[in-house]
Amino acid sequence: MSETQQRATIIAMTTDTPPTRSSPLRDSARRTLQLEQQAITALVERLDEGFDRACELILACRGRVVVTGMGKSGHIAGKVAATLASTGTPAFFVHPGEASHGDLGMITPGDVVLALSNSGETAEVTALLPLLKRMGTPLISMTGRPGSTLARHADAHLDAAVDREACPLDLAPTSSTTASLALGDALAVALLESRGFTAEDFARSHPGGSLGKRLLLRVADLMHQGSRLPSVPLGSPLRDALLEITRQGLGFTCVVDVDGRLSGVYTDGDLRRTLDQHSDLSGLRVDDVMTRPGKRVAADILAAEAVRIMEDNRITALAVVDDDDRPVGALHMHDLLASGVI
Repeated sequence: MSETQQRATIIAMTTDTPPTRSSPLRDSARRTLQLEQQAITALVERLDEGFDRACELILACRGRVVVTGMGKSGHIAGKVAATLASTGTPAFFVHPGEASHGDLGMITPGDVVLALSNSGETAEVTALLPLLKRMGTPLISMTGRPGSTLARHADAHLDAAVDREACPLDLAPTSSTTASLALGDALAVALLESRGFTAEDFARSHPGGSLGKRLLLRVADLMHQGSRLPSVPLGSPLRDALLEITRQGLGFTCVVDVDGRLSGVYTDGDLRRTLDQHSDLSGLRVDDVMTRPGKRVAADILAAEAVRIMEDNRITALAVVDDDDRPVGALHMHDLLASGVI
């Protein structure tokens, strides 16, 4: 072997990624994930008329879905309630222990109760059964035992049974809580689709999120107006336009006619072109070098649409005009970035 070949072999031996080795920790993680995956997959075959009945009860509900559960099931119940509420089904969580000590007053006959219990025999949950029956409040149960007390007394039962927990002792709620969570998501999505719930509906319940901002914010919410609106009249010396751009700091100014209507805009980009084409700026008027007619938008369009217009035209600012084409505001890309629209 030549010296060059030997050197190449040494480099390859030192730079090749070593084969991935297993470890007891990763083996354990894989077993857990596989068991929980199997638990979710098994739910598909067990979906029955009980699921349809549960959906029908909730869709007919005039009040809210009251979700309850104890211990780990309670944590899952809280998540299910939150998912329902954010996807068009008004819902909230009630702790079953507190319900027996006053919080039952939060539940009305017009509500539907969704109770989670893997065993179906949780004392704090089953204690609510006589009270719910007396109030005439429909009950949906989600348990791992279709023959349990909670399942038998429910108006609809959701079967969340699992063969075994992912815990090697088959004790800690793992596969069972994962299955309940997945079944709760399935219920929320089925209701979402039945209601015709849209992205706009989702945004209205998430106004602080990025989706809400993209779908709800309008140009009027973000534009600069009043004294912050850059504007000069037609016939102004170019120097005045440059001073206005500098004063307002938006990278452009509107140019308006005697009736206050937008005739054009003068931008930072226009200034660069002006410097390329004119050696003497002292005698120039803004009319001579402005962009006509200039991009403009209405105040009531979505901010996300303004982003698209800017991107399509490779500009960073827009004039905002009213129905008479008079400037009422100015929008800059920085405003859209700061608001979270992009």
